[in-house]
Amino acid sequence: MVTIKDIAKSAGVSVTTVSRALNGYDDVNEGTRLKIKSIAEKLGYSPNMAARSLISKKTKTLGLLLSNVTRDSSKDNIAYEVLCGINDRSGELDYDLVLFSTTPQKQVMKSYKTLCQERGVDGVIIMGIRLDDPYLKEVVSSDIPCVLIDIKLEGLNVGYVTSDNTSGAFAAVNHLLELGHRHIAFINGHAQADVSLLRQEGYLQALAHHGISFDSSLVFNGEFSEQGGREAAKRVIADKPEVTAIFCASDLMAIGALQGVRDMGQRVPENISLIGFDNINITEYCRPALTTVHQYKYELGYHAAQLLIDMLEGKETNHHITLATQLIERESVQFLKR
Repeated sequence: MVTIKDIAKSAGVSVTTVSRALNGYDDVNEGTRLKIKSIAEKLGYSPNMAARSLISKKTKTLGLLLSNVTRDSSKDNIAYEVLCGINDRSGELDYDLVLFSTTPQKQVMKSYKTLCQERGVDGVIIMGIRLDDPYLKEVVSSDIPCVLIDIKLEGLNVGYVTSDNTSGAFAAVNHLLELGHRHIAFINGHAQADVSLLRQEGYLQALAHHGISFDSSLVFNGEFSEQGGREAAKRVIADKPEVTAIFCASDLMAIGALQGVRDMGQRVPENISLIGFDNINITEYCRPALTTVHQYKYELGYHAAQLLIDMLEGKETNHHITLATQLIERESVQFLKR
């Protein structure tokens, strides 16, 4: 196994010089640096990362913690796109990425800090965690840097990256209102998701903007699932015949709602206009193609990795990043004829 001592001997310089050249220190003459790198490549030198981490106390490894990963959660492809963004940016900055998942049962047996220490990560990106998750309180008080995706939580070692969920929901509901719809049902996720609260706020703001009173009986819980959206839509049609449009807080629920409308013998958009949120790939190929709110999922992951690495490297940076959203108009909404 080639060591830096072998490189130093071949280059005719000290071990310290070799070490500083290979680690990018700027106090090494550029000619010497190139000579050392050339010899290292010729000899087939590979750095001992374990030894390096013992010296620096850093592993250059990020953790991605996903909560309650299930087969059903793979349908919307959101986590995969976010993961791609994280993986690309961490790789570009020479950081490794470790993926691990947790459940409420695991959390009873193992603390957040213990989990991170066992995996040997310098910092963690957390996605899919609920507001009532026991790890949230630990994250705030922990000395392990953390970036949350889609939870606006503040702390000394905590940052977050999210989409502008409120303005995205406002744009969706405002679009329906401008097309003449006045009785708009809202199929939300669940009360322990930060995005649910923010998207409902956008729904409320759009109603208020048009002088329409909020009717809580028009808000339904779809649990961010296709089946939940399907059942909620059936209830809307059965119990609220005055409703002419439905806004869903996720595309997966909207796809379920589309089937629920059909189950009740009605059609989208002829009888019910429908809007989702996320712009997952399948929405473009639904029939009718789904009007939705686009969020930049890959960019969520990319910026999360950048923010965490900036925090780990002590750089001055904004710990709170909010990405824009965009209404994508397709075929599932139509003008309400009076």
